[in-house]
Amino acid sequence: MAYEYISVASEDGVGIITLNRPKILNALNLQLIDELVDQLEQMDRDPDIRVIILTGNARAFAAGADINEMVEASAIDIMKRNQFAVWDRISLISKPIIGAVSGFVLGGGCELMMNCDIVIASETAVIGQPEIKLGVMPGAGGTQRLTRVVGERKALEMLLTGEPISAKEALKYGLVNRVVPVEAYYQEALKLAKQIAQQPPLAVQVIKKSVYKAGDLALQEGMDYERNSFYLLLASEDRKEGMQAFLEKRKPRFMGH
Repeated sequence: MAYEYISVASEDGVGIITLNRPKILNALNLQLIDELVDQLEQMDRDPDIRVIILTGNARAFAAGADINEMVEASAIDIMKRNQFAVWDRISLISKPIIGAVSGFVLGGGCELMMNCDIVIASETAVIGQPEIKLGVMPGAGGTQRLTRVVGERKALEMLLTGEPISAKEALKYGLVNRVVPVEAYYQEALKLAKQIAQQPPLAVQVIKKSVYKAGDLALQEGMDYERNSFYLLLASEDRKEGMQAFLEKRKPRFMGH
């Protein structure tokens, strides 16, 4: 399928999706999100892809929603579009998504970044939810995911002022995993993605799901879920290969079975 607003590549088990509206700072319109989710789901089904990188360019990961699609729309128009339903499908992707972000990471761009499982940020990244300055609020998870990561007080400060924070401050609050020089952020993400791609795919996906269950379940329920997932992995061929390779002092060959 030919895409207009994203580009797609792969390398050593890593699928790479690049937002591609550089003239308007990768503003997120409806078509771009549709294309992005379509490709995420394709990569999730592709056995040759084990990890996904989502990135933009050095100037902007994504500067927010495309206001041209919203400025004349009524509340009923927006509701009928049900435009956020497609965002919910991102959370169903089973493979790890690594965000490689730089420059403007604002509004919908920040929400998209928070849908990634791990984030490598350039030191030039500027991250925030400025929707209040337009008379609205986040609608794709900004109030919910931001609060879960940075806490209520910091979330309220960011959301009620609309002021962004630096990559360094985002690292302090756990919004990103690493901050590196702008010339290195993509390669750092690719290096990490290739490292994870060498791990047993089933275990990677089950661990991802288990970690997110921790936020939804009481502790004992979460422990039960973890143990049942552990038992499930014991039945995999990759478990046999991993343990045998350990005993034979060789590198394992994980196949995802």
